[in-house]
Amino acid sequence: MSVNPVLQRLQLLTGTPALQRLGDTRVALFGVGGVGSWAAEALARSGIGRLTVVDNDVVCITNVNRQLQATVKNVGRSKVQELADRLRIVNPRCVVTPIQQVYEPATAASFALEQYDYVLDCIDSIANKVDLIRTAAVAGATLFSSMGAACKLDPTRISVESIWETTGCPLARIVRRQLRATAFAGDFLTVFSPESLAPAELADVACGTHRCHCPAVDLVDGQEHTDWCSTKKVINGSAVHVTATFGMFLAGLVIQDVVRRAAD
Repeated sequence: MSVNPVLQRLQLLTGTPALQRLGDTRVALFGVGGVGSWAAEALARSGIGRLTVVDNDVVCITNVNRQLQATVKNVGRSKVQELADRLRIVNPRCVVTPIQQVYEPATAASFALEQYDYVLDCIDSIANKVDLIRTAAVAGATLFSSMGAACKLDPTRISVESIWETTGCPLARIVRRQLRATAFAGDFLTVFSPESLAPAELADVACGTHRCHCPAVDLVDGQEHTDWCSTKKVINGSAVHVTATFGMFLAGLVIQDVVRRAAD
């Protein structure tokens, strides 16, 4: 294997066989917001060979405080396309496939999860999240899932546990309840934090004003944009040093597992 100078420092840490295995690894990442965008960046910088990023949303001005690809200059553009463009510059050898589409039960089969080694769940919608978990289990892909990263300021409280062992996380509690209702008997690791801060201020609209800052969104590749902001009952606050740490934890789970398998 020719040494990729981008990955030389990682190669010194893991060895060439692990680096080769990272290059052969296929990851599907669903949701490229405050958690998923940073996980994608870490994977690209760690030599993952093929990375599919899935999200139907576009950049909103309120994403800039925590989402890697969001800037004040690309508001209204496809999140996955903007992220893919960045990752290809970071590591041209990583084959990045952006899919601007909602993952939901109606579209689940189109993603063919059996072709991936790992599936990363960074989805906010509970119904779609639970369906992705169940679909990934059937497909045989290793799943790592992020629970809620909003309403938190202390990154030292972030942990990794089985979904069945998480404590203090309201989203994890709901996911467990819905998985049990479907007779799901599997297991997977989650990144979560029991911290839950009350909001210092309240907003009934995402931008903090009744005038949206985002421009009108055109259809992209025939996919209609879903206005997720208007579907939210509560707008929760979030901070990049927490959401990004969630994403790094998720990427770390993939990288550690690949290195471990290479050693075995």
